[in-house]
Amino acid sequence: MTSISRIPSGSSSDEIDLFALFQAIWQQKIIIIATTIVCGMIALGYAYYATPEYQVTSILRPAAINELDALNRSGVYTLPPSEALLKVGASLESYDSRLGFFRENQELFRQFERPGRTLEQSFEEFNRDSLKLVLPDPKKADALSAFIGLELNYPKGVDGVQILNGFVDYAINAEREQIAADLKVIVNNRLTELKGKIDAARASYENDKASRIATLQEADNLKRAQLQDELKALRQQLKVARSDRMAQLSEAIGIAKTLGIQKPTTPSALGDSVRSGDTSVMRTEINNQQIPLYFMGVEALEAERAALQQRKTDDFTEGRIAQIARELQLLQSNREVEVLKQRQNEDVFLSGVEPLRAEVVRLGNLNNLDFTNLKLVSIDRKALEPMAPVKPKKSLIVVMGLLLGGMFGVFIVLMRYLVKSHRLQQQRLSPVLSATLNGAQGVVSGNGKVLQSDRR
Repeated sequence: MTSISRIPSGSSSDEIDLFALFQAIWQQKIIIIATTIVCGMIALGYAYYATPEYQVTSILRPAAINELDALNRSGVYTLPPSEALLKVGASLESYDSRLGFFRENQELFRQFERPGRTLEQSFEEFNRDSLKLVLPDPKKADALSAFIGLELNYPKGVDGVQILNGFVDYAINAEREQIAADLKVIVNNRLTELKGKIDAARASYENDKASRIATLQEADNLKRAQLQDELKALRQQLKVARSDRMAQLSEAIGIAKTLGIQKPTTPSALGDSVRSGDTSVMRTEINNQQIPLYFMGVEALEAERAALQQRKTDDFTEGRIAQIARELQLLQSNREVEVLKQRQNEDVFLSGVEPLRAEVVRLGNLNNLDFTNLKLVSIDRKALEPMAPVKPKKSLIVVMGLLLGGMFGVFIVLMRYLVKSHRLQQQRLSPVLSATLNGAQGVVSGNGKVLQSDRR
């Protein structure tokens, strides 16, 4: 049998000759140098013609304790320096505060405005790209690290120093006004509460006063009714006693007439009058028994009865009636009730309101608290005019341009080397492939003739 020879393997096409590669790079160094110079010039042009961007920073720290002493001593609003710093920081970060400052100072932001954009859209770009709040590391618990920083990046032609310092002052003033408004609301609410308590004490006093007057008047009315009932009963009693006396006198008059007693006498004298004898006798009579009324004689008894019949009132016969009249006269006017009704400034009689009134006066004086000098934070560093722009970094841009240019030149050389190597390899393999293919065709035709002779 006849075998077909193999095509020689091109092992050199699968491997890269580093020496040849470096040699090719060195031979084409002009390309690398040219691309490096071109890219460096482009980078240099960009570095010098790009709009410079500057950066300014402002640092805020907690204010001294004595700066907030007047506010904290008010007793209604407590604001430690650390909390005041956080409030100002929140105002600096507030979108509403930034937009308010942007609207009030549009002349400072002319360069941020773009045609076809609204004011809010222009502000959004400025707020997103230019202004940044810097906070301390929360892992550091050192009190010296308590600060709030505000950075502003701005292009050339913008007064960044005035913008940053103005915005810091704007935020501090806005927070100061907010604190003043909060304090005013708290004080007014407290005053309303205190006035409500005073009004409640006044209403309680009015109720107590009305209750006291009603109690006194009711007691007077009751006492007056009792005295009038007693007076009426006494007069009735005296009238009955007078009638009884007149009946007794009438009875005694009848007995005295029967006995013939005209003048007052005694039982012993009446007994001696029936006996005759010497009348010049002196008697002394002592007894412990009441002499019957008829011994008074007809004349005396009739005179007494006539007097009783002519009597129009019996009040003078009872001393209690005079006392009742005196008490009724006193009850006609209650001086305590009159004094209670004649009070002019009744607030001085309110009890337990002295501390409330003192608190009202104290809170009223808080409205005179001067907030214009209230120092919420200490501006540790104000924004100053920068010495140089932070962007673009010319040296870095030029270096990066040169590096990229060199890399691009090397890439071009490598691509040229690979293309050239591939073409040389193809040219080297073309004769070998042609000879191999021709030999293969001859072998195939010879084998065909042998097969035909065998079949015959």
